[in-house]
Amino acid sequence: MKEQSVIFFDIDGTLLNHEKKLPQSTKEAVFKLKELGHVVAIATGRAPFMFEDLRKELDINTFVSYNGQYVVLNGEVLYTNPLNITSLVQLTEAALKNNHPIVYMNHEDMKANVPEHPYIKESIDTLKINAFPTYDPYYYKGRELYQSLLFCPEGEEQQYEEKFKDFDFVRWHPVSVDVLPKGGSKAKGIEQIIQRLGFPPERQFAFGDGLNDVEMLKAIENSVAMGNGEPITKEVAKYTTKSVEDDGIYHGLQMVGLL
Repeated sequence: MKEQSVIFFDIDGTLLNHEKKLPQSTKEAVFKLKELGHVVAIATGRAPFMFEDLRKELDINTFVSYNGQYVVLNGEVLYTNPLNITSLVQLTEAALKNNHPIVYMNHEDMKANVPEHPYIKESIDTLKINAFPTYDPYYYKGRELYQSLLFCPEGEEQQYEEKFKDFDFVRWHPVSVDVLPKGGSKAKGIEQIIQRLGFPPERQFAFGDGLNDVEMLKAIENSVAMGNGEPITKEVAKYTTKSVEDDGIYHGLQMVGLL
């Protein structure tokens, strides 16, 4: 058996193709990794409830969700990093004045602060998930929230970036931005797992394609950008594989010597 490694996979554009389907070659590759004794994990911006079916299909119980804010190791919560609620309320007030809705998210559900808005539907629909935020403008009360979604056209998030220093704003859709605790990232979440499992840098691998993967690809020694990835992901990654549509995961795992 090859020396055991840990491999972190982003979901959208990495494990799943642009139709949100799991390529057969990717599924086979993941199970082959597990057969070889490697630790396979997910690192995503999604909420846990947004990829439960995928976890079951791939039998993966270790994941970094919410871009590092909610981390689970072997089915047990290892680390959480919630949003500052006081600042979130202030952000909500400012956004409402601009007709920019907010969605509040914890590990179980997501709620919108407006009854409906076309930006929410347009962006959430692209995820092709069996979940949609219902209306609860006070969902932030009495619970920890790990991420919010701010809905605004590209460029308009700058006004919030300048004012709300407790948060990082990462765009994932033309009309939607992830709102994260300042300094939070997939890399920080992954660090919690690495510290517990004790893998040396040379036995750490990560695959990603998007802007929210940049810190992860910088931090992991054996980083792989998808061929369909953003230009900056290819710049910071050690390797670039083929597109997700062209068996990119399987090809990338062969490239780095894991398969």
